[in-house]
Amino acid sequence: MLYKEQLDLSRIPEHIAIIMDGNGRWAKQLGHERSYGHQVGAETVHVIAEEAARLGVKYLTLYTFSTENWSRPADEVTALMNLLIDSIEEETFMKNNISFRVIGEIEKLPLKVQQRLDECILRTSHNTGMCLILALSYSSKWEITEATKQIAQEVKEGKIGIEDITDSYIASHLTTNFMPDPDLLIRTGGEIRLSNYLLWQCAYSELYFCNTFWPDFRAEEFYKAIYDYQKRERRFGKTSEQI
Repeated sequence: MLYKEQLDLSRIPEHIAIIMDGNGRWAKQLGHERSYGHQVGAETVHVIAEEAARLGVKYLTLYTFSTENWSRPADEVTALMNLLIDSIEEETFMKNNISFRVIGEIEKLPLKVQQRLDECILRTSHNTGMCLILALSYSSKWEITEATKQIAQEVKEGKIGIEDITDSYIASHLTTNFMPDPDLLIRTGGEIRLSNYLLWQCAYSELYFCNTFWPDFRAEEFYKAIYDYQKRERRFGKTSEQI
């Protein structure tokens, strides 16, 4: 039986985050340049976004380009930036009622990329279905550091006291303050780590790791991850009897 047929549609994760890993290794195995893997990986983004929207996922956050990725070879970074411009298909968003947002140090991106992102955010802002979020030039350490600076400045200016700083107050200063924390985090490509991605937000997320490279991660693999999630008992520190 297919995994899609085994899903409980009343228990679809509200927020799924994905670390899309393995594009370069997938391409090298096939004798291609790493950039080819990124191109095919961009196609996978559209497939998974459409499937997530159909299932009723409310938020899909994709780790697209990390702060650390700036240290990659210049030609690969340039290819990734150009791919960002070419692969944002508003038709897919409009057809599936998907709104679009980004998180990260966006000001570090090339101006043309920033403009393309802004256009898509504006044009999809009235869509009421799933929200697709790209994490670009993003890292959790950067995000938490920036939130800490903002709060420290508020204390310095006397706007708040030390006793006002709670976990929810810190969360309100993160770039993800407009959405709930991920219920499920998926990482493709065989690595078992979070790589500086949504570290604060994933405190109680269910983690799913698979060996499939991102370009090969298609709908049935996505359903499998959600099926695995639905078999788990989410206790949030409580005992099974308390749930």
